[in-house]
Amino acid sequence: MILGLTSTAAYGRTGDQRRAAAQVLAWTAGDSITAYASAPATAVAGPATIVFENSAATGNTTGMPHTLTFDVSDPAYNHDVPLNILANPGDAQGGKHTAEVTLTPGTYRYHCTIPGHTSMTGLLVVTDGGGGADTTAPETSATVEGEKNAAGAYIGQAKVTLAATDADSGVATVEYADGDDAWQPYTTPVVISTVGDHTVRYRATDKAGNVSAEKTESFTVAAPPTDDTTPPETSATVSGEQDADGNYLGMATVTVTASDTGSGVNSIEYAVDQADWAAYTGPVMVHGAGARKVRYRATDKAGNVAAEKAAEFTVVAPPTEDTTPPVTTAVVDGRTNSDGAYVTSAEVTVTATDTGSGVDRVEYSLDGGPYLAYTAPVLVDRVGRHTFAHRATDRAGNTSDAGQQVFTVAEGGGVPAPNCPEYDERLTVIVGTVDTGVPNRMTRSRCTVNELIEDEKEWTSQALFLKHVDKVLGALLGEGVIDAREQKRIARAARQSGIGKPGQTAGYHTILDGTRKSFDQWEQVGGGKFALNADGSITSSTTVEGMGMLWYPQRKYDNFSLKLQWRDDAPDAGNANGGVFVRFPWVHDNPEEPRPEWAAIKYGHEIQILDKPDGDMYKTGSVYGFDRVGLGGAGVTPKGTWNDYEIRVVDQHYSILRNGVLINEFDNVGGQEFSPARADDPGTDGRRFASGYVGLQVHSTSDVISYRDIRVKEL
Repeated sequence: MILGLTSTAAYGRTGDQRRAAAQVLAWTAGDSITAYASAPATAVAGPATIVFENSAATGNTTGMPHTLTFDVSDPAYNHDVPLNILANPGDAQGGKHTAEVTLTPGTYRYHCTIPGHTSMTGLLVVTDGGGGADTTAPETSATVEGEKNAAGAYIGQAKVTLAATDADSGVATVEYADGDDAWQPYTTPVVISTVGDHTVRYRATDKAGNVSAEKTESFTVAAPPTDDTTPPETSATVSGEQDADGNYLGMATVTVTASDTGSGVNSIEYAVDQADWAAYTGPVMVHGAGARKVRYRATDKAGNVAAEKAAEFTVVAPPTEDTTPPVTTAVVDGRTNSDGAYVTSAEVTVTATDTGSGVDRVEYSLDGGPYLAYTAPVLVDRVGRHTFAHRATDRAGNTSDAGQQVFTVAEGGGVPAPNCPEYDERLTVIVGTVDTGVPNRMTRSRCTVNELIEDEKEWTSQALFLKHVDKVLGALLGEGVIDAREQKRIARAARQSGIGKPGQTAGYHTILDGTRKSFDQWEQVGGGKFALNADGSITSSTTVEGMGMLWYPQRKYDNFSLKLQWRDDAPDAGNANGGVFVRFPWVHDNPEEPRPEWAAIKYGHEIQILDKPDGDMYKTGSVYGFDRVGLGGAGVTPKGTWNDYEIRVVDQHYSILRNGVLINEFDNVGGQEFSPARADDPGTDGRRFASGYVGLQVHSTSDVISYRDIRVKEL
């Protein structure tokens, strides 16, 4: 896997690319975490093919990953090739990867970035390929300095200084290694303080690519005189991803630490299972399933050896990746009438199963509302048609497609419906006009959060409203309906709403509350008809033909906010075409238009309701004939869902909100014409009234639509 590589500019003269076109540079790795199995030392500037193989063929028997990474952060080395290849025997390429690069003269430092593999490093010297007559390698020398004892050993430490000269192309790099360690770039004298025998190897490369013969300097470092007889303290930690039983998935990393307050730690050793002791240089990655043991010990500079300890653990194969979502089912229970409707209430029980990683959470949504956590059967006791959606997510993050149950709750005896102070099923908590973004959840009282806040009530002061909100929020926080962050957001919205301040003390006045007395205050004109239902809603007729309007003739409104709920009840797969008329004059005896319903159509504004994908271009939220809202901006919900609709008119500015979301604004300035053109329509010039009446359109017997809970607030 090539993790990071960007192209670089080609280097050199015309002949450079020809000279280096066939250049292939190969690195290999195996089980070692201290050195690459093989690596090139030199290269020629220009294009090159990098080959990195970490496979069974190159000695990797454990599936251990390695990277070949060019260091681009150290200014001492070339940093124009950001190569980063990750390889392991089990990857899609079998551990063998290639990359095309362009090299420039200088030195590249390469290393492995896997934790615990930091000793895997080296240098690649790149020459310009010219070489000329320089075929002579640099001259090298070394000196060792430090205080010696009588036996000639250096006491405590030895300082090794290297020198290299080249009279032709010049020295490019100097490298050294302590014993069998990997080659390291030499930049400053090296201090070696580990007690014991040492052989420092060193070499140099000139700019023509000539490498000197390896030389060595051998010496011994002895511990300073000490009365230290206490061995080091040692400990080990094991890390990695674990399953529920504490087993490590795929691999574990063992980190060993040692401390010594006397002469100091000289060396740490480890052994995996029954393997031989090895020098510990960094965290040890243990692959391979089974019961594993990593033994460890440390020696201080006085020669005291700590007692052997061991970290024991179990490695298991990681589980197969779970890509299958859970399966959910929902069962609706309750007493039904002859129409199949549930009398008074229905209880919905959701079950979820997952044979892979297991079910993490189950959620449900009622009537297009937000998804809520499902913890117990859900009681639905609001009269009317309901859509209950359910889904589940497993521990691997797979979420099932939503299942759905559609049913109807009818009035009847038994458990009473919740006595909520208001009726508000918008998706989020909205205080006045401030949308908090907090889900409008159902509470234990079976009322929504919005309903308990009572922002439509008359409040004589802001202090009284805020005190009420704080009390409600405190109770909801205690019940776990909201969290502390959501509590603060709602409280802040209550303050920002201005409810209770001078000019904002009036609440909403209900003009259709579901009673016969309230319904009788309205008048039907033109064709069609609305009927009052048992649940308090009204629905347009499927038998009385014609287009008409149900209007509220009791009073006119100046600036106002009109709120209501509507539901598309069109038969089969159709969608209802309806609308709300506002700011129209008295409809009877109009000298310009004798048809009452047309007096509203021509001299008022219709706020459209239509969620149909095709047909009329004016969709829900449109100001019909003047300001179009497309289906994508209409906030469409599943058919059969109750929708909150607010129409706010201030002077000649109209705002339309659906389920708390602003979907249209319109300025009723003069000179705008009805579109598409309609004979004798006066345009906006005939609709610029400062006050007017409100009404509900009925379009036809197939455009069945229901309304409920209609209220008005003067602004």
